[in-house]
Amino acid sequence: MTDTPITNSEAATASVDDIRSWDNAHYVHPWESMGVDSPDRLIALRGEGIHLVDTEGRRYIDGPGGMWNVQIGYGNAEMAEAIAAQVIALPFQSPWAFAASPSSILAKRLADMTPGDLNSVFFTTGGSSAVDTALRFAQFYNNLKGRPDKKIVLAREKGYHGSTYLAASVSGKERDRTFMDTAVELVRFLPDVNPLNRPGAMSVEAWCDAKVQDLSTMIETVGADKIAAFIAEPILASGGVIVPPDGYHRRTRELCAEHDILYISDEVVTGFGRLGHWFASEPIFGIVPDIITCAKGITSGYLPLGATLISDRLLDDLKAADRSDVAFSNGFTNSAHPVCCAAALKNIEIMERTGLLEHVREVSPHFQDRLRALGRHDIVVDTRGIGLVGCVEGGAGSNVTSEADRLTFDKEFGARVDVACEARGLIVRPNINMCVMSPPLIITRYQIDEMFDILDAAIAEVQADFFG
Repeated sequence: MTDTPITNSEAATASVDDIRSWDNAHYVHPWESMGVDSPDRLIALRGEGIHLVDTEGRRYIDGPGGMWNVQIGYGNAEMAEAIAAQVIALPFQSPWAFAASPSSILAKRLADMTPGDLNSVFFTTGGSSAVDTALRFAQFYNNLKGRPDKKIVLAREKGYHGSTYLAASVSGKERDRTFMDTAVELVRFLPDVNPLNRPGAMSVEAWCDAKVQDLSTMIETVGADKIAAFIAEPILASGGVIVPPDGYHRRTRELCAEHDILYISDEVVTGFGRLGHWFASEPIFGIVPDIITCAKGITSGYLPLGATLISDRLLDDLKAADRSDVAFSNGFTNSAHPVCCAAALKNIEIMERTGLLEHVREVSPHFQDRLRALGRHDIVVDTRGIGLVGCVEGGAGSNVTSEADRLTFDKEFGARVDVACEARGLIVRPNINMCVMSPPLIITRYQIDEMFDILDAAIAEVQADFFG
């Protein structure tokens, strides 16, 4: 112990300085820098709609929407009441020994929402564990099929699928793997799919051909008899909101089916309305995967929950022989937690009753128009997005000639825009030379304008600070 122990009553009356001090001293945040002793983060006191409110009462538009997950917004009383009622009725039951109405009803609701025959639901604690479950199922499936060597997973550079061991292993963000061990022997990465990086004379259509060829070449090189699955995000969210070219997902799905490779669609970000549909795979990208993973927006962030949605075809294939003594030995104490499932059911109810999916489809064109208008700034090299998610990518361009100065700009762009936005009442998610937005789905057209007005002014300020 480095400081004096406190009681609950003392903690309840702690000052802002105390809270910040304890946060600095004791809380190791996700992706915590080892080189900063006192990050002195902004302290959120409460949330209201699309806003976070700090300890001084200042309001900030939550541009990242929490972590891509606050669909119905903050402070929803209906959600609080549903959670409280379930806590009183049944706060927990062992998923090994009992069934319960919240998880059973939610499983049926999810089966109704998914494309094709993805009617079987395995509940997890979040997105990472949903991806781990999908990958473990692929291994399990091939073991039972007598194909113990069919285990390699194909994934894309810049893709992100989670931070548990298997999920991190198939994530292609190089910085996240620099000092962390992963199961490198299980994964092969395909090159970046970002159309921004295509050669100058290459058309988007030709780029799509090349990206599909990446997969075909990898299958030929590794051998389809060694490859269990291909995991893909409909849009590569954490990698910088990378939207693959039209037809890419459909063609890669067909290629996987041709070679008996399971296609896993990671919809942890795109599921539950981010693109205006419950799931994006079929209505937006024209595919029916073998497995879908989801989390985040399933409860609008009110409680942690994830799910792995599995094709009936795969399960029926395993049940074709007598395997009553074979178990899929995967699960969690909090699988199908009744309070989390009740929160998901209430979230779905609210989204349906308020027409939130329709609202997203209605306001998304305006969101994307305002996003693309930011390209007028010299330091903005790309604006991209779909639905209610977008990214602004900065670049020094011809403003600097020194490679060192260029690297400094790239390293600082996102952080500087974030600081300039925060001063004006907007939180964005900085990612090196990018800023990402995925606001709560309840955002109005007026609030979209307010958000992009702030971002426009912040980028102008950063441009002036860098280059005058």
